[in-house]
Amino acid sequence: MPRGQKSKVRAREKRLQAQSASQSVKGAQAAAAEAEESASFPLSGESPTSSPAPGPSQKPQRARATSSPGEGVSCPRSHEAAKSQDEESARASRAALSSRRARRDPLNRRVCRLVQFLLEKLQRKEPITQAALLRIVGRKYKEQYPEVLRRACERLELIFGLELKAVTPNSHTYAFVNKLGLPIEGDLCDDEVVPKTGLLNALLGVIFMKGNHATEEEIWEFLGVFGIHPGTRHVIVGEPREFLMEDLVQQRYLEYHRMPGSGPPRYAFQWGPRAYVETSKMKVLEFLAKISGTVPTAFPNLFEEALRHEEDRAWLTAAAMVASF
Repeated sequence: MPRGQKSKVRAREKRLQAQSASQSVKGAQAAAAEAEESASFPLSGESPTSSPAPGPSQKPQRARATSSPGEGVSCPRSHEAAKSQDEESARASRAALSSRRARRDPLNRRVCRLVQFLLEKLQRKEPITQAALLRIVGRKYKEQYPEVLRRACERLELIFGLELKAVTPNSHTYAFVNKLGLPIEGDLCDDEVVPKTGLLNALLGVIFMKGNHATEEEIWEFLGVFGIHPGTRHVIVGEPREFLMEDLVQQRYLEYHRMPGSGPPRYAFQWGPRAYVETSKMKVLEFLAKISGTVPTAFPNLFEEALRHEEDRAWLTAAAMVASF
């Protein structure tokens, strides 16, 4: 091959490799930035479509080396380097994919607003009309009103055990009933009226998704979606800080500790020993999947950790049985 053509091929290889490296680095940086800004809990109702690791039939195909009759030279090394960098970028972006979709979901904000509105109506014991619900959803999303209402009702049922029912057949006025189908009356802070098991599972889910360690700010940010703010009495949980520190921490469902090395003191929550006894990471993951309208395997990293936790529990149970004999 003439020297002029060889130099052109080498220059083309270098340009391709530099472009691939630049794009991969930019993709990884963008994914990392979005992961830091991501929400702490999948509340969008949209399935988090995390891409699983490619199986035997899903392996990325190698880019074929392109050549022209006049060149007769391929550049497999540059394509191999680009493929490796692209795979690293893809792995970095998977962690933020679900959160990005949740933030981009325009209905998610309407669902959150509708949940807060319904809880406010419940606290004031005011009638709930379809006209008021439509105003919260907004004229722009009027056609999506049934989907927004369905998501909001599903969330309230899973977290608080509340169901929204029509007062009379074919009416446009609604009221809350509990799991037994009884109208909500009296003190809603009583566990017999509105059980808080769902809210506890949600908090355990937040901690699980945050790497088994959620800061106090992250916990309050999640609770704020349901109108639960420190210092403000809530219709269902009562005084929120008492609910966290007395009902959950003192009863050993959660552990509360100071973060080491924090200048101004900062605190975080972890699972308590009672939570490990009464539930498991797999059960909590199934709860998260229900809220997200998907399946546990949609969270591949959490699913693998939950499987390891189940294996550890089974081994400890077997060891305890052997020791008892």
